[in-house]
Amino acid sequence: MIKMIHSYWAYVVLAILIFATINAIIGLTSKKKFGANDLRISLFALITSHIQLLIGFVAFYVSTYYETMREIGMGAVMKNSDLRKILIEHPLVGVIAITLITIGFSKHKKKTTDTAKFKTIAVFYAIALLLILSRIPWSQWFSN
Repeated sequence: MIKMIHSYWAYVVLAILIFATINAIIGLTSKKKFGANDLRISLFALITSHIQLLIGFVAFYVSTYYETMREIGMGAVMKNSDLRKILIEHPLVGVIAITLITIGFSKHKKKTTDTAKFKTIAVFYAIALLLILSRIPWSQWFSN
């Protein structure tokens, strides 16, 4: 059940993160004013990604993969590319990506110009989005 929630919530996170990134890029390129709606969009991407992280932690520890890791050990996990992607790369890159989203949101608040605010959000959120997309277990995701 938790894995299913983690998978479906990922659609929400990706949609909002893509929207927030595109919004920041458009704001940056069109030199528009960073308004309350832009702040809300960025904040909503931050909140949904943090919820996904929490769901992911629960899903990780209740998964059969975690039990497999405990049984066979980390050495065997690191030698198996499929297990390594699910048990190591996916969670680690997710934590790094959400850390980047958090840093980007925090840094944008300290910027004094609208262009700098949009640029900070665009850069940090885009890098986080690319990281997330690179570590999604696509074959498992679409088989659900």
